Amino acid sequence: MPEKVIVVGGGLAGLSAAARLAHHGYQVTLLEKAPKLGGRAITIPMKGFNFNFGAHAIYARDRSILRKFESEIHLQVDWKDFTPSKAYYDLGSFTTPMPATLEGLYKTKILDANNKVRFAYEIAKTLSSIERGEEGVLIGEYLESQPAQIRDLLLTVASSNFFTNESEKIPSPLFFQYYKRLFSTNRAVAYIGGGWQSIVEGFANIIESNGGEIITKEKISKLEMEENRVTKLFGKEGSEYVADQIVFCIPPKDLATLFAETKYASLFDEYNQYKPTQVVVYDLGLSKRIPSPYTYIYHKQERVFITDISHYDHTCVPEGGQLLQAIAYLNEKEIAEGKADEKVAAIEAVYDKHYAGWRDLLVAKRLSKKATVQEIKCINDQRLMPVKFYSLPNASFAGDWCQGEGQLSELSFTSAYEVTSRILKHSKTQLKENLAEAK
Repeated sequence: MPEKVIVVGGGLAGLSAAARLAHHGYQVTLLEKAPKLGGRAITIPMKGFNFNFGAHAIYARDRSILRKFESEIHLQVDWKDFTPSKAYYDLGSFTTPMPATLEGLYKTKILDANNKVRFAYEIAKTLSSIERGEEGVLIGEYLESQPAQIRDLLLTVASSNFFTNESEKIPSPLFFQYYKRLFSTNRAVAYIGGGWQSIVEGFANIIESNGGEIITKEKISKLEMEENRVTKLFGKEGSEYVADQIVFCIPPKDLATLFAETKYASLFDEYNQYKPTQVVVYDLGLSKRIPSPYTYIYHKQERVFITDISHYDHTCVPEGGQLLQAIAYLNEKEIAEGKADEKVAAIEAVYDKHYAGWRDLLVAKRLSKKATVQEIKCINDQRLMPVKFYSLPNASFAGDWCQGEGQLSELSFTSAYEVTSRILKHSKTQLKENLAEAK
């Protein structure tokens, strides 16, 4: 009999974990509390436009774990590579190319000639692991010895990759670990044709075509344990689920609720108190394109960036239309003081500056004043949750709040891949032991 696995949570982590296990012959049941799969990675159709819930950018594309899912379980990904030459910074009085390539570094006005050489040298040191940061030292403090232009540029770049305007609070080892990976890629940023929906449907098809079961509108409210093993899950209307392995792909606050009546509740306390990364997302669907020399513009003073998603993904707009996505970062003080409305006004001002006339062409818009893009923010002493606890042998955990490589969706995919690799390895070990006993 194939080993039974229950995956709780139908976001990117749950879908990718369930798909990989189903492909390898496990009897998989995926439980999702919402009517639709995808969690925070969903695509919303509106008036002919397909709005993605947040950016669907994949960083370090040629090193992305999605490439493994492509080759191993035959996930179809329609990669749309970002064009670095069309990425610009708005410094208020002028715009200048983002130094994402050698050409961009040569042309940019962010750095003077001496600091361009220094910046290239810093990239080389990061790639060779000469520069690795220091435990207990945040990147803002670590970079204090750098020239102001270099320090400012590195922190600005970090803002866009970590989706934060508190980039100086990123632990310095994490900063250099991340950028060693990103600087070594041939394709730093890519989008997904068809948006998140294409990925969600791709994983769901793999699950079901391999005999897996997907149940939506099913919220797990209670679990039962024997000694240190999760033996049963309870859903709505008296439904019960049992399996050999449980993969929990739900946030720490939900895990804390599920395990509250067990002696393992304290395992999740630390991660339940951490703060998420939250942003303002303001998408516009326009009836026709507004010509622009760039597809990405970062307004440094307002800490707002706009991406012309439809330049890369034509499936998200009706013929001749344009879809623009603006994201503004929020720090803890701004969230506490309710500054989201001010951010909306700032975004509209940036739209006015770079896409004049957008109001007259507006067909549809999607505004989220407090969108969570990562459940645990990687700043200060906030730590990502392990995918495994020693005291819970048949329970695993995955999501963008768990340990993995990269940030944002990459954490979901890599933590899910790690969890499933452990389950696959455990099954092979168990099979060898059973065969040895049989002899």
